[in-house]
Amino acid sequence: MSITDVPFDLAIIGGGINGCGIARDAAGRGARVLLLEQGDLASGTSSASTKLIHGGLRYLEHYEFGLVRESLKERERLWRIAPHIISPLRFVLPHRSGLRPRWLLRAGLWVYDHLGGRHLMPGTRSVDLRHHPAGAALEPGFVRGWEYSDGWVDDSRLVILTARDAANRGATILTRHRVIGAARVADCWRLDVERADGSRANFHARALVNAAGPAVLDVLSLAGVHPAHRVRRIRGSHIVVPRLFDHGFAYCFQLADHRIVFAIPYERDFTLIGTTEQDHEGPLDRVAPTRVEIEYLCSGANEYFRGKISAADVVWSFAGVRPLIDTGDGRPEAASRGYRIDLDAPGGMAPLLSIFGGKITTYRRLAEEAVDRLAPTIAQFEQPRWTALEALPGGDFAVQGLDALATALTARYPFLEAFEARRIAAAYGTLAPSWLGNARTRGELGQDFGGLSAAEVDFCMTREWARTADDMLWRRTKLGLRITEPARADLHHYMTAQCVRLPAES
Repeated sequence: MSITDVPFDLAIIGGGINGCGIARDAAGRGARVLLLEQGDLASGTSSASTKLIHGGLRYLEHYEFGLVRESLKERERLWRIAPHIISPLRFVLPHRSGLRPRWLLRAGLWVYDHLGGRHLMPGTRSVDLRHHPAGAALEPGFVRGWEYSDGWVDDSRLVILTARDAANRGATILTRHRVIGAARVADCWRLDVERADGSRANFHARALVNAAGPAVLDVLSLAGVHPAHRVRRIRGSHIVVPRLFDHGFAYCFQLADHRIVFAIPYERDFTLIGTTEQDHEGPLDRVAPTRVEIEYLCSGANEYFRGKISAADVVWSFAGVRPLIDTGDGRPEAASRGYRIDLDAPGGMAPLLSIFGGKITTYRRLAEEAVDRLAPTIAQFEQPRWTALEALPGGDFAVQGLDALATALTARYPFLEAFEARRIAAAYGTLAPSWLGNARTRGELGQDFGGLSAAEVDFCMTREWARTADDMLWRRTKLGLRITEPARADLHHYMTAQCVRLPAES
């Protein structure tokens, strides 16, 4: 029997963090779930974040205490269930004369420490930058500042592992399936879908979730439903440059226009700098930083760092569009990062639940609330909440055990270099031996693509929906920063050939 023959309990449009989070939660409560993504998982906004699990210190300025509190509570919950891809990070916030006064920053950091029930992460402390490791990279005029805690996340792997867990619990995940029609038929939704090869299929579901992110209004239009909220598309751009400092701290910089820019240690040899906040008017399939945004980020970093950078130093740049609730505020940074969940079920018809806004830190809580909202309609959702305690795939180890896991990999596979073992542990956690197997030499992992083995590629193709070189190099890994063009071409040819051998998705 084909999966198109029996209605699903729930169909989800959108393979970003919110869609995958809802799929995981619902499947774990016993529902029959279908997720449809027109591209690769996390190929949009969810892989273009600043890679932070954080409360949002600056949101306190906009009095979003509820959002900050919820986000801070989620920080440590997410670290506990995914300690391979999430880790604590200490930030240094230098005080800058003429901007926010010192008392205001200290008060905000005190609230930040106490608002969300912090248990594992250390609190804020004042620092003298003349004697602090992070001070050496800064201009000499920065003397005082603070250290505070937040979390780092591999955002695209968070999405992929969430989808993998949903599939492990029975969800059907179909990537490269574009929804071209959505209509209520009797007590179900009928979804018309176009596959990557141009062929078409249709599916039925008792309820539909619109988790299309910045395309949320497009899906509503497709379904013939009037939106409950206005959405403001805000583009956030980032740059990656060669490493600007030689320590493990990140920086939070205030700029003269009152925006905040982060500088974060990234992939050992690089520094990630972001983000901008600009209204996005263009198409969603070609989102990239503008020259002005790149120059803005370089200029902002140059106000603080001794070592100066320009656009010529940028080795990679990326941008994502955040679908924020339009509250009518003029400045993009004032738009709320909170979310709204709208349920449309007129006259008892098949429900459509739409997600407006949100941030990666609150995805699990958002998914929980979304599934709760559908519970009166879908009987299978009556099982209790569960996602706060169940580890994501590979995350079933102690929250502070990543170093030990990487060391164990090095001992078991001595041909791995320390950085390589750390990368693998931080991506796959306890599942790394699933594809490393009993290899005794690097050659036993198959063809090498400049630090990426055929064994790893095969695992990601069969278990993580990877289909193209970009899927592997920018979302399953970040080896796109290191791989050569010839190796990239070899990887493309290898994956193209492997795709032919994979079973067709329905």
